[in-house]
Amino acid sequence: MNLRFSSFEVIVANDARSGLAAIERHRPDLVLLDVMMPRVDGYELCRQLRASPLTAALPIIMMTARDLSADRIQGLTAGADDYITKPFDLTELIARVRSTLRRNREMRDVSPLTGLPGNTRILEAIADRIATRRDHGWEYAVCYVDLDNFKTVNDVYGFYRGDQMLTAAAAALHTSTIGVAGPPPFLGHIGGDDFLVVCTPDQITPITDRAITLFDQASRVLYDPEDLARGYFEVLDRQGRLRRHGLLTLSIGVALSTQRRFTDHREVVAAASEMKSVAKRTVGSMVAVDRRKDPEPGRGPEARRIEGT
Repeated sequence: MNLRFSSFEVIVANDARSGLAAIERHRPDLVLLDVMMPRVDGYELCRQLRASPLTAALPIIMMTARDLSADRIQGLTAGADDYITKPFDLTELIARVRSTLRRNREMRDVSPLTGLPGNTRILEAIADRIATRRDHGWEYAVCYVDLDNFKTVNDVYGFYRGDQMLTAAAAALHTSTIGVAGPPPFLGHIGGDDFLVVCTPDQITPITDRAITLFDQASRVLYDPEDLARGYFEVLDRQGRLRRHGLLTLSIGVALSTQRRFTDHREVVAAASEMKSVAKRTVGSMVAVDRRKDPEPGRGPEARRIEGT
């Protein structure tokens, strides 16, 4: 198959039985499935693949010589991700294969709770900003967002209410990022109660201020009335003593490319995470921005400092 000339490794099977065996043996990234096959047609094989837990998420592109709307609907109903009519242009096929693989990769790297991109795309977004800063001088900021006292919500109210709090935080951050002026920021869900925003330096304040306000408003309806009225939780510790824990707030740590010349995404995340820890030292929602600068030649780390804002 000509896809081999486009850096794809291709395994060919002539019928459904040998196709299933090849899929089980080689674990491909994508299946090109012809509708017309002996004994078992492509529609039925597609349904079989979707019914198996091992291949339910396997990307499938169906191929047919019949360009009828009913055929396309039947293929998509059977579970195909895309549909192409023969004879086809090889360039179009390659584009469809790459597009389907990209969509599948992005869907796998999405939080099922918040619908936000996960760690793979987060690291890609940071790496892109580092490269753009190096090549074009465009500055960026990385904001590490953490929910304070989130474990207490799970302990007091249960995981369902905790998930509602996470969803409220994601919605507040999403609204804040899409409503800001300038180039579109990137928002991702690291996992648990941690989120990350990649934006420009002048977007930090409008994004974080609005996110804190929106989350405070949204979370109020999720507390029990007595907890909201008190302004804190009362929880028994392991010794049976009553302890107070604050309501949920946002601690946000920010790393800036204007201050330091990061060369790796791990450096940026570490700096933002460190500033998040600085922010968490203050009760209530807090934004801590890293004002440290790279040390001048001949000067050591003692010349560096941390400021929280």
